[in-house]
Amino acid sequence: MNGRKTGSNAMWGGRFAEGPTAVMRAINASLPFDKRLWQQDIAASKAHVAMLGAQGILSAEDASIIMGGLGEVAAEFASGALPEDPALEDIHMATEARLAELVGPVAGRLHTARSRNDQVATDFRLWVRDAVDAVDAGLKTFQSVLIDRAAAHADDVMPGFTHLQSAQPITLGHHLMAWFEMIARDRSRFADARRRMNRSPLGSAALAGTGFVIDRDATAKALGFDGPTANSLDSVSDRDFALDYLSASATCAIHLSRMAEEIVIWASQPFSFVTLPDQWSTGSSIMPQKRNPDAAELVRGHAGRILGANIALMVTMKGLPLAYSKDMQDDKEPVFEAYDLLELSIAAMAGMTAALTFRTDRMRALAESGFATATDLADWLVREADVPFREAHHITGRAVKAAEERGCGLADLPLDVLTAIDLRIDARVFEVLTVDASVASRTSHGGTAPVKVREAIAAARAALEEDA
Repeated sequence: MNGRKTGSNAMWGGRFAEGPTAVMRAINASLPFDKRLWQQDIAASKAHVAMLGAQGILSAEDASIIMGGLGEVAAEFASGALPEDPALEDIHMATEARLAELVGPVAGRLHTARSRNDQVATDFRLWVRDAVDAVDAGLKTFQSVLIDRAAAHADDVMPGFTHLQSAQPITLGHHLMAWFEMIARDRSRFADARRRMNRSPLGSAALAGTGFVIDRDATAKALGFDGPTANSLDSVSDRDFALDYLSASATCAIHLSRMAEEIVIWASQPFSFVTLPDQWSTGSSIMPQKRNPDAAELVRGHAGRILGANIALMVTMKGLPLAYSKDMQDDKEPVFEAYDLLELSIAAMAGMTAALTFRTDRMRALAESGFATATDLADWLVREADVPFREAHHITGRAVKAAEERGCGLADLPLDVLTAIDLRIDARVFEVLTVDASVASRTSHGGTAPVKVREAIAAARAALEEDA
C-alpha cells in the first residue's frame, strides 16, 4: 500500500501528530483477529453508502464510485491479496485505507453519519448472526444422524443408568433420542438469541445518533435485520448478542461433553458398548492394543474452553459504564474461539455417532444382569396385588436379595421362592420380569417402549423436514 503516513495516524486526525508508540499500536490493534469481519464490514459499508446516496447525503456519482471500490476491496480480501498493515488498527481502517488507495479522496465520504462504534457493533452483530446460522445447521445435521441411528435401534435393549449404576432397562433408540432432545433445546436457545440480536445498530454513530437525515430502516432492511435498534447509547455499547451466543454455546458444549463422556465410557473395555472405527480413534505409542477415543475426549475438553470464553466476556462487560469503552475490543476473540471449537465439536460428534458400531449384544447382557427389572416387580405388586408401593418396594428388595444369594436374575427365581417372600405373587409375574417386557410396558408419553420411541422418531423427523 502506497501513500500511507507512518509518522502519524490519519484516522485519528491532526491532534495526534506524533502518532502512537509501538507498544500503544500493539495493544490497540485488533486487525490480526477482527479481519474475520471483513465480509460483514463490506456488507454494512455497502448498505450505508447506498442509504447515503438514496438520502442525497452523497451524490449518486460518489456513491457509485465508493460502491465499486468496496467491491474491489472485497475481491482482494476474498483472494487473500490484501496484506495486513500493522499501522492500521482494525478491519474498518484497513477497508477504508484500501478504498482510498483505489478511489481517492472520495473514500473519505463513506464514514459520513457513522462512527466506528456503530460500525463495529453492526459488523460484529452480523458475524454472530452468521455464526448462529452455521451452528444451527451443524446441530440439525447431528439431529438427523441421531434420528437415523435411533430408528435402527428402537428395539435394542440396554441398561439405563442413574448414578452410573444399572437402574432400569431402556432401549438404545430411547437413549439416542434423549441426545436429540438436548440438541433440540440448544437449537431453540440459538434461535432465541438470533431473534433478539436481529436489530441493526447502524446509524447510532458514536453514541448519540447523527444530525444527518439518514434512513436507519433502509440499512436495517438491506442487512436482513428486523429493524433498527431503539436507543443509540445502548446500541453502541450492547454486547448482549455476543453474551447470548456464548451462553447458548456453553450450554451446547456441556451437552456435547456429556455425550462425548458417554462415548468414552461405552468404548472402555469394562463396558464395551461401542466400537470406534479407526477414523475416530488413535493408538498408543507403546501399547499396541489401545484404541483411544481421542475425538470424544477433545470434544469434552473443548467444552471447558467454551465455558471459559463465556465467562471471559461476562467479566469484561460487567463493569463498563455507558457507552463504548476500549475494553470491548476484547469481545471478539472469545466469541471467535468459542465458535471455532463448537463448530468442530458438533462435526466430530455427528461423525462419531454416525460411525459407531453399537455392541447391542453386550448392552443386552448387562441390562439383564443388574436386577434392572426390580421396579417392574414392584409395579406388578401394586397393579395386580393392590400392594401399597412402599410395601411393594420392600418385598422387591427381598426378592433381589434372594436372587443375589442364588447368583441369578429376578426372572430366573423359582416361583416358590417368590411366593415364600410374599404369597400375593403368582406366576403372572414372570410376564414382566424380562427386559423386553419391561421396556415394552413403558408406554407413557416419552417412555422407552419401542412403540413410543418410534413415535418420537417420526415426530422428530417430521419437525426437521418442516424446519427445512
